[in-house]
Amino acid sequence: MKELILPDLITLEEYKGDFHAYYEAVYEIFKHDFVDSKPVYRGKKLNLKKHPIVDGKEYTFYHFTHDGNDEKNRVPNLRRMERIGFPRPMIDNSTNPSLKVWRNKRKNKNRILIFHEEERYLVVLDDRVNYILPWTAYYIEYDNRLKKLLREYEEYKNAETA
Repeated sequence: MKELILPDLITLEEYKGDFHAYYEAVYEIFKHDFVDSKPVYRGKKLNLKKHPIVDGKEYTFYHFTHDGNDEKNRVPNLRRMERIGFPRPMIDNSTNPSLKVWRNKRKNKNRILIFHEEERYLVVLDDRVNYILPWTAYYIEYDNRLKKLLREYEEYKNAETA
């Protein structure tokens, strides 16, 4: 199987700094990839967390493009927005050797992590047994976070083969 090639970044500069036009273009990619059609994770279609609607857009879009711990005060993140085209091909091609895939538990939630190490990009899915929700996705900015993720992946793989 060959390397997974992800789409080009979509940048604010392409929209001459017009954030509104950029935001809408980013949303159109998300809408195409997650609303108009559904990604498939290893044979299972993903549902979408639509509510609460934020600025007229599905909640998952908000989690893919904004960051912050306070849900009511999340802020747009350009690194997340630039990579809005990455989650769909990573989910659809999760068995590609370019990706590291593992499971973990976060706050009693069963998560599936799909990580493209070269791109430093992580997609998090929430496995609800009967269905899967795309939960969040983001660029790994800091080396200490990268090391922590890689260590978690190795521990998962080691436990799997033990």
